[in-house]
Amino acid sequence: MIKTLSIFAILSFVLLPFESKAASGCTTASHYGVGDGFHGQLTASGKVFNAYGNSVAHRWLPFGTRLRVTNQSNGRSVVVRVTDRGPFIASRDLDLSYGAFASIASPSNGVARVCYRVI
Repeated sequence: MIKTLSIFAILSFVLLPFESKAASGCTTASHYGVGDGFHGQLTASGKVFNAYGNSVAHRWLPFGTRLRVTNQSNGRSVVVRVTDRGPFIASRDLDLSYGAFASIASPSNGVARVCYRVI
């Protein structure tokens, strides 16, 4: 009984929520890659990270997924590709490359309210 309950608990509370999450939403996005040592390093997908390119880190979307990210305050948008995992702050779903973030918001702000969707 305990083993069955444990397997059921894992499937119900760990695996299934990933499958049921929407591939779009609104969140606070941050940026990385300039001044933090990540530029030129390998991402979780095995690609070399270009801080000035258009990429994004997301916790569970498959590598290679393309997203349109739109800044809620000014309407600017950018298309990015998931190449890394993160961010590791609970209130954020996206960690944009510096270049992608700079095309929709001022990097000096650090974060921006955005909406995103898979394209």
